[in-house]
Amino acid sequence: MSKKRELMKNTIIIFMGRVCTQLISFFLLPLYTSYLLTKDYGIVDLITTYVTLLVPIITLELEMSVFRYLIDSRKDKDKTKKILSNNFLVLLLSLLGFSILYTVVTCFWKFDFRWLILIDIIICTFSGNFLQISRGLGKTLDYAISCIVTGASTVLLNILFIVFLHMGALGMITSMMLANGFGALYLFFKLGLYKQIDFKLRDTKLIKSMYKYSIPLVPNGVSWWIVNVSDRTIISIVLGAAANGVYAISNKFPTILSSLLGIFNLSWSESAALHINSRDRDEFFSDVLNTVTKLFTSLGVGMIACMPFVFPILINAKYNEAFNYIPILVLGSVFNVSICIYTGIYIAKKMTKQVASTTIMGAIINILINFLFVKRFGLYAASASTAISYFIMMIYRHFDLKKYVNIKYDKGLLVKSLFIFSFSIFLYYQKNMILNIINLVVVVVYAVILNKDFLISTKNTIFKKLGRS
Repeated sequence: MSKKRELMKNTIIIFMGRVCTQLISFFLLPLYTSYLLTKDYGIVDLITTYVTLLVPIITLELEMSVFRYLIDSRKDKDKTKKILSNNFLVLLLSLLGFSILYTVVTCFWKFDFRWLILIDIIICTFSGNFLQISRGLGKTLDYAISCIVTGASTVLLNILFIVFLHMGALGMITSMMLANGFGALYLFFKLGLYKQIDFKLRDTKLIKSMYKYSIPLVPNGVSWWIVNVSDRTIISIVLGAAANGVYAISNKFPTILSSLLGIFNLSWSESAALHINSRDRDEFFSDVLNTVTKLFTSLGVGMIACMPFVFPILINAKYNEAFNYIPILVLGSVFNVSICIYTGIYIAKKMTKQVASTTIMGAIINILINFLFVKRFGLYAASASTAISYFIMMIYRHFDLKKYVNIKYDKGLLVKSLFIFSFSIFLYYQKNMILNIINLVVVVVYAVILNKDFLISTKNTIFKKLGRS
């Protein structure tokens, strides 16, 4: 199987499962915006944000190290068992230490949902770890099924807790927590992880080696959190929780692109690691970069063109202000495409320190823009801060990686992308129905022509897979 077809196959399998969890919040938007106040939604969004921050700090990004080490040991059962046993040992000790510290801190600093948040953090830690284990073992289908279990559970539990039991913010947090738990339990038993735990195999040298790989990813993860969501903290402080609720809704649409990119990135990071030393790697990496840029540019402008028709249907009128910030955030998500491609190459070369340093730079830029301009320009400044920090990170990583890998952009593609984005965003802000229809037609035609080869290739791959089945 060719490198590109292998990458496409894994991406399709992961997409079939991951779409259930990553995109589920989008399809639940009508429910959230109808049953939750802007303030309540803002509070839940902030809690979710901080859980996302704490999990990689608690584990020191161990799950990413386990994923990378398992790829190299797939044909060695004894080595695999040793990696998993040491992973579980360190994971349990880390969670125990954090739980004790958390309990002590919350004795003096009491806040709403504090014990539920602790349980949510523990479950999310196991869930994230098990998902990376399944990828490392090459169990892509099990990974996808776990995501489907989580997604289906999220929908059912949200409807139960929010619509029928009227639990509001508490119901939303509880449903996400339980759904992640069900997905984690599926993998624990399906992969037979309980059979892989033997603490007699404790290997201090292996643990140190794994942490040497993963620890530089911690500041990277924290910095990504800052780039993505520090603006929400500043918005809550400066403009209030209601403004954060509006901003969170604005982010839900570009998050679809980020989620799709995350799905691709799961298979891309594995593919990059497997082929980093191939003779044709420069050509392969450049081909992937340009193909994915075409696809996500089309998805980005397509989302902008569709918003005038979709937004009023999905979003309650009390969140209408969110409409204004979506194009800026979509643009930032498209910049993030190249960043993720470059990150996969850095990690494949085990250059995690470079990943961290470039992300820290982006985080600093993001915070500075927010502090200087949010009070004056409101949510426009918060949206722009993310897009600008992504753009600078993209440029820096491109030239930094030139020292190690010769990646080439299609310059004609860059010019076309700049034009179509400018055209689409300009018509978006005119708020004229006729211009909106023209925008949508032009964007659809552009996207089909630009991605013709990719669409044909994807169709052939899916049909061949179905034919074999």
